[in-house]
Amino acid sequence: MRALITGSQGFVGGYLRQELEENDYEVIGLDVQPGENTVQVNLLDASSVERTIEELKPDAIFHLAGQADVAKSWSIPQKTIEMNTIAAVSLMEAVRHHVPQAKLVMVGSSDQYGNLGKAGESVSETTEMNPQSPYAISKLAQEKMAQVYVRAYGLQICMTRSFNHAGVGQRLGFMIPDFASGVVKVEKGLAKSIKVGNLDSRRDFTHVKDVVRAYRFISEKGLPGEIYNVGSGVTHSAREILDHLRDRAVCYIPVEQDPTRMRPSDTPVICCDHAKLTAQTGWEAEIPLETILQDVLDEWRTKF
Repeated sequence: MRALITGSQGFVGGYLRQELEENDYEVIGLDVQPGENTVQVNLLDASSVERTIEELKPDAIFHLAGQADVAKSWSIPQKTIEMNTIAAVSLMEAVRHHVPQAKLVMVGSSDQYGNLGKAGESVSETTEMNPQSPYAISKLAQEKMAQVYVRAYGLQICMTRSFNHAGVGQRLGFMIPDFASGVVKVEKGLAKSIKVGNLDSRRDFTHVKDVVRAYRFISEKGLPGEIYNVGSGVTHSAREILDHLRDRAVCYIPVEQDPTRMRPSDTPVICCDHAKLTAQTGWEAEIPLETILQDVLDEWRTKF
């Protein structure tokens, strides 16, 4: 089985490559930068994408590539739409022309749901969406276009709405590495405190290894045209996560509220209902939050 991963050199891509190779897939990456077993292609160059898909003829495709920074999407909305929606259309066109039988997993985001208020306590695939950023809208548009290609051309596309995930290797700009790096800076005497924003919002965090296993299951067992929430089904507040990390610190970690980090429109809670994914594929999250936090904290202790 030959699998192609777009965005293969990103945080999730490396974990997905390992997951697939450990399950007897031949894996080829597709990225804007060259690398081992990686083809250098810009997904916005439709003719290059066509040639690549025609040459490689993958059996399964995992589309991870895109602009994944929500905050950045406000400063580059047009580029975000291009990278997350137009690029996906280029890929689907190439698949339609050359490997229409291939299974394609199109990765979306729980940000598509937006701020749901109390309804965010249990979010299923039927929950009404209210995207509130250029990033979220670009991912919803990607999903809608995928549904068009399933209906009109019979492509074998499954879509995900993936909730927060974390693990070793995730860059700064996400909650867990931001908190862990802040704790380590205080431990090393490089900072006097850790600056934080809203600590009351609750999020559903899943280990990236569990997430990529879900993507493999969806490719193997998912039904074309279906959307699958991917998340643990358990929420933790930012305060809980920070306290867990502080408890693991070698010294006292002062916390300082930073008004510039406060977001009045921040979603108060969003929790994944993964019943559909579990029923159709047998997937369940296996790695606890405590493992994620310890692993990421240990990672940042090697960086300073």
